[in-house]
Amino acid sequence: MGDKLFKLLWNPWRYEYIRKIDSEKKCVFCELPKHSDDQSLIIHRGRKSYVVMNAYPYNTGHLLIVPYRHVGELSDLTEEEYLEMCMLVRRSVEVLKKAFNPDGFNIGVNIGRAAGAGVPGHIHFHVVPRWVGDANFIAIIGSTKTLPMALNEGYHILKSKWKDIETDVEALDH
Repeated sequence: MGDKLFKLLWNPWRYEYIRKIDSEKKCVFCELPKHSDDQSLIIHRGRKSYVVMNAYPYNTGHLLIVPYRHVGELSDLTEEEYLEMCMLVRRSVEVLKKAFNPDGFNIGVNIGRAAGAGVPGHIHFHVVPRWVGDANFIAIIGSTKTLPMALNEGYHILKSKWKDIETDVEALDH
């Protein structure tokens, strides 16, 4: 059982995602901002970086914070890029709490293929909501990860909650 890989029960959105972008020729993170938010699942566009739903999520609501500029190392980020990305990590946690009420979060950066980076040349932060019991019997016994919500449904929930928080922040600024 230890040598089995996790399988997902149902991910029909993956085919569309893979079909749109030829990952061998183009960087997916450089290509996503060229499309509409709904098409690319971008939740928020900042000045230096953006927040997008992960098309290969570990859990429902798994977000990525990505700089527009194609850089692969933390040290390659400008201070402005790094600070905005950190602010967007914090905002993502707020939005995910309002949208899905998770019990906790995994937040991290995979730098390089050996560390698990799926797109090693374009650094990005992961914000993964977690719930007590989200690694349940089907994951342990069946080596299968279930996702209870389609990407588009989660996208619309998170997009609306992001707008709610932006409105709250704007109200505080005035």
